[in-house]
Amino acid sequence: MFSDLARVGKYLGQAARLMVGVPDYDAYVQHMRLTHPEQTPMSYEEFFRERQEARYGGADGRPGRCC
Repeated sequence: MFSDLARVGKYLGQAARLMVGVPDYDAYVQHMRLTHPEQTPMSYEEFFRERQEARYGGADGRPGRCC
């Protein structure tokens, strides 16, 4: 019972973070370890910066896609 509640809480938290634009670093690291074990995952700072640039525009000053 408690494991089900914990799982629901985890998914609700993840959904809330994605709704406000905060990417899920833990999910990224898990994905990298499972599907790309030969690559080193980005640090949290690198990951956050990359996700911000992907969402709002790159370092070249051009705005990102709207939709």
